[in-house]
Amino acid sequence: MPHAGDFRVKTLGPCEAPTPLESARFMDEDGGILVDATADGCAACKGAPAVMERAGARRRIFFNPKESRAAIVTCGGLCPGLNDVIRAITMVLWYRYGVTSVLGLRYGYEGLVERFGQGPMPLTPELVADIHKNGGTILGSSRGPQDTAAMVDFLAKQRVNMLFAVGGDGTQRGALAIGREVEKRGLPLSVVGIPKTIDNDILWTQRTFGFETAVAMSQGPITSAHMEAKGVRNGVGLVRLMGRECGFVAAYAALASSDVNLVLIPEVPFTLQAVMSFLEGRLARKRHAVIVVAEGAGQDLVPPVGTNISGNKEFGDIGLFLRKAIADHFRHGPLPANVKYIDPSYTIRSAPANADDSVFCFQLAENAVHAAMTGRTALVIALWNGHFVHVPIERAVESCKRVDPAGDLWQSVMDNTGQPMKLQ
Repeated sequence: MPHAGDFRVKTLGPCEAPTPLESARFMDEDGGILVDATADGCAACKGAPAVMERAGARRRIFFNPKESRAAIVTCGGLCPGLNDVIRAITMVLWYRYGVTSVLGLRYGYEGLVERFGQGPMPLTPELVADIHKNGGTILGSSRGPQDTAAMVDFLAKQRVNMLFAVGGDGTQRGALAIGREVEKRGLPLSVVGIPKTIDNDILWTQRTFGFETAVAMSQGPITSAHMEAKGVRNGVGLVRLMGRECGFVAAYAALASSDVNLVLIPEVPFTLQAVMSFLEGRLARKRHAVIVVAEGAGQDLVPPVGTNISGNKEFGDIGLFLRKAIADHFRHGPLPANVKYIDPSYTIRSAPANADDSVFCFQLAENAVHAAMTGRTALVIALWNGHFVHVPIERAVESCKRVDPAGDLWQSVMDNTGQPMKLQ
């Protein structure tokens, strides 16, 4: 576990207005969730454990609902559940708090820069009623940073009091920059992030929305790869799944399937020689094999591509590289391998959320609204030890969450697949 540190959340000021919510459950301000709930953690804390602030409704709020205006922005790549989050924020603001001025900002952070001419989209319950049934985002999205001062100028001009930023690591870094500029100007504007990444790589949250849908939708491609591999002599089914910096989707997908024989992820280095040796043994015994590879795995083997508009490293296509490498290796042996390659990435990214993710999206969104209405700012809504909590954005983006090669999850993968601990 990364160093616990400080999880205090910033606020715009005291909450002096009674909430309009009718609820049997309000959170106490002094309540919290232990960061480390293990016995060892409790012993090490010496009576002062690190605590995360619990998310949820409060009895008193900072903003006057009748005078408030909210805005929602979605950034980065598509992910199942984006429309669910947009819908939930809008509905909770309208029907629970009486905030009836909600703007949808178009095409990511470009929508906060006036020169792009996007123009905000007014969001109403009627407009968002059925959007959760579709994939993608009705607001559109984009990648790349924008000028922070220009974005805050836009928000001030539009009289926005609450900004909900839905996106991954880069999006939340942008939200943090906006929050700092807002604080510097002394504006009454709350910035609340909802972490979105299929890869599940945001720190200090057990799960991000879209991940469960991605794992569930990976089962069809893996089954197809398995059937294709079994249908020919020395068949190798190769499936490339999401996971730039971490292998959570690949690991969980393999465990859910139990048809996978080899999982390759960014956190566990491998050599082509070791992979081919494993395949030779597998094909000799079973005459077929299924491999799942995360998109960020084996990047030391593929030519570098450069960086994208967000400044992030562009990844070489490890799936296509392995397809060719496996075919070339076995072409010169006594029994050529028949490689069947499947990449379902964009099919998964653009799909609607499944039932479990839809519920999760709503819970994230409603807790984001509760946080914003109480004037909390520069935070993301996260799930920790089974509870929804507030995490300062600067903590959430301090590094990337990764699969621990010495942890329980990866041990389960090895037990399930039968692959060796080392592939070097």
